[in-house]
Amino acid sequence: MKVTETLNEGLKRGYNIVVTAAEMEEKVNEKLLEAQPEVEMKGFRKGKVPMALLKKQFGDKVMGEAMQESIDGAMSKHFEETGDRPAMQPEIKMTNENWKPGDDVDVSVSYETLPEIPEVDLKKIKLEKLVVKAEDKDIDEALANLAENAQNFEDRKKGSKSKDGDQVTIDFLGKVDGEAFEGGAAEDYPLVLGSNSFIPGFEEQLVGAKVDEDVEVKVDFPAEYQAEHLAGKAAVFECKIKAVKEPKAAEVNDELAKQFGAEDLAALKVQIAERLEAEFSGAARAVQKRKLLDELDTLVKFELPPSLVEAEAGQIAHQLWHEENPDVEGHDHPEIETTDEHKSLAERRVRLGLLLAEMGRKNEIEVTDAEMTQAIMNQARQYPGQERQFFEFVQQNQQMQQQMRAPIFEDKVVDYVFELADVTEKSIKKADLEKAVEALEDEAS
Repeated sequence: MKVTETLNEGLKRGYNIVVTAAEMEEKVNEKLLEAQPEVEMKGFRKGKVPMALLKKQFGDKVMGEAMQESIDGAMSKHFEETGDRPAMQPEIKMTNENWKPGDDVDVSVSYETLPEIPEVDLKKIKLEKLVVKAEDKDIDEALANLAENAQNFEDRKKGSKSKDGDQVTIDFLGKVDGEAFEGGAAEDYPLVLGSNSFIPGFEEQLVGAKVDEDVEVKVDFPAEYQAEHLAGKAAVFECKIKAVKEPKAAEVNDELAKQFGAEDLAALKVQIAERLEAEFSGAARAVQKRKLLDELDTLVKFELPPSLVEAEAGQIAHQLWHEENPDVEGHDHPEIETTDEHKSLAERRVRLGLLLAEMGRKNEIEVTDAEMTQAIMNQARQYPGQERQFFEFVQQNQQMQQQMRAPIFEDKVVDYVFELADVTEKSIKKADLEKAVEALEDEAS
């Protein structure tokens, strides 16, 4: 086998690989001899089929396997000897297209190798870790929200009209073309006006109603209504108003705390403070991570594989186009051109991605099976009742696994850098943290 370099410019590499006909013949014979003891064929005992007949019967198939194995072996040896790591899948093609058995196999290989990435003295990186403590007003605001969510309803004064947000208790009977239909009647049904739990237009017609009033509600079922015999039909609902109740927020006391699993109000406040500070910590980490990436982007420069930058720029342009055209769900749209802005952002992402990957590789940072399992379980919860199917889907889908593994790996590398960098804590207020997060969002947009 002969390997000849044909291109070495920047990160671009090209090679010509020749596997001689004699080498191919030897490889085919080896594979046939290896398989011979297990081959059964009519007229011969198991393992006694002549080599000539084996070659005639299976030679073409084995030749293809031998050719692939020879090329794969040559590439593996080449990468081991040179230390090259392809940025993307190498392009491999036969150059003697009219090849026939007995000819040498002539193959061209081209790829972009990953660059040498310089070392970074992480101890010289200076970062601020923002620290925000939950203040009493933050805890009180969270308690008020809990109380509102735990609201009760109390009867309005006699003769009061219902308002949006009130709960009305009704008896109703629905008819289409003057005939009652199945599922269109109920008694003592509690309906919160504005909850949109009934078909569009229904609840609005009950605003302003009083107890003991009869209200005739006229609506049209949506064209895509789940019950086909009602879809698009005009309906009339005869409603009897039996109660009108206004929402009352629950009182902030020990009883409220028990509704949310706390022993008393003091314990609930502690839980809320811990939850708020966990949220603040997550937001502060995002700010600190962005500052780190900005710092690394200015500290480290190296040549980037053009194919990676081009692919990333295309992905960015495509994503932004869909954000600006949310009505287009599929990919049946005009070709999207990349701009200098897309390319600049792509270069940053590729540079930082390669740098963090190299840091992780050199420091043997890996995503454990337990971490992957936890991540899959967390995402599976978004599909109630289908958790098992989602789990099995991810286990069988390598691309999906890589998509989930990548952010976990990146965060582990970032945490590793945080441990070595010169990090000082800075106490700030919640409002200042919110401004810092808004600044990140503005930069991202």
